[in-house]
Amino acid sequence: MAESRPTVRRRRLATVLLRLREEAGKTPEEAADRIGCHRSKISRIENAHLGVSLGELRDLLTFYGVDDPEYVEGLVDIARRSRERGWVQQVWDELPSYADHIDYEQTSNYIRSFQPLLISGLFQTADYARALYRANPAMLSDERIEQLVAIRMQRQEMLDSEAAPRICLIEGEAALRGNVGAGKTMAGQLDQLLALAERPNITLQMLPFSAGAHAGLTGGFVLFSFPNPAFSEVVTVEHRTGTVYLETPEETDTYNLTFDSLRSAALSPTDSRALILRVKEEL
Repeated sequence: MAESRPTVRRRRLATVLLRLREEAGKTPEEAADRIGCHRSKISRIENAHLGVSLGELRDLLTFYGVDDPEYVEGLVDIARRSRERGWVQQVWDELPSYADHIDYEQTSNYIRSFQPLLISGLFQTADYARALYRANPAMLSDERIEQLVAIRMQRQEMLDSEAAPRICLIEGEAALRGNVGAGKTMAGQLDQLLALAERPNITLQMLPFSAGAHAGLTGGFVLFSFPNPAFSEVVTVEHRTGTVYLETPEETDTYNLTFDSLRSAALSPTDSRALILRVKEEL
């Protein structure tokens, strides 16, 4: 039986299969004949309503003229992982938009994030995250807050994996001086920022108040890139009631240019560390 909600991996694989079929000039009927099924199955696969077996996937890729072994194996790996029932899938029922964001984190190999007002979720301590949730006007229960904090901490486990992505984070100075929680909470958060910035795959830059007008005044965003060339970049922009996902080249190109501009305006990693230490001393 198909899952009630397709994973991000399945949806992206479906998009690629549809594009490859159309580029090859093949009809759904021809694709169905190739793998010996009804046309409706091809439609359900391309709409992400149904998964595709690894054998069917390889056969379809051959039929569509895809002969790059690395490209093919990348898609096969995505198909294999799309059937995994990990902890991210367990978040779907209550927080589908959040689950999609997490799935992009888990599958990307390069994350660029600009956060002008808050510490990035991947870098937050439990106390800092807890203080943020308690400030929510929705009046979340203590039980619900602890559930959300646990999810946030579980997200961060990928930072310690062998396949941890490269991360470039630009934080606004306001995020350092926001005084979220008590002084002890903020001090612990700044210590965590400093520790994570020492990792070879993480680059942390601060955008100081002295930078003045800059390209990120419209708000924060996260830009995900993926190891498989079949998948386009994705930009996520959070708002009060959910998250917007942007995937067209026109949209992602705009955010690439914005991020490059912000990196030029931000302090160097060394000067950024000095700013964090200075703010910590002032607490």
